Amino acid sequence: MSRLTLFAAVFCLAGCSTTPNYDRQYGAGVREARLAMTLHPNAGASGDPASGQDGQAAREALLRYQDSYKAPPPVVNVINIGNGVAK
Repeated sequence: MSRLTLFAAVFCLAGCSTTPNYDRQYGAGVREARLAMTLHPNAGASGDPASGQDGQAAREALLRYQDSYKAPPPVVNVINIGNGVAK
């Protein structure tokens, strides 16, 4: 019985040796995908303001964005032909 217990303990501990290798790479895919989707990764480091947009347009866009949270959007009526019945 003691040999079986020893074998089970060694067997369980054998899986622990690869964990640091997996932990080192944990989240690498997400980080790579985020970098691939970022147009200018070092944009925050430069002091250059957003190019291509004047101050008034930026202000109006920000106000519209903030106002979108004050009231929910209006309900859109959808005509459902067939009443959702699958054939």
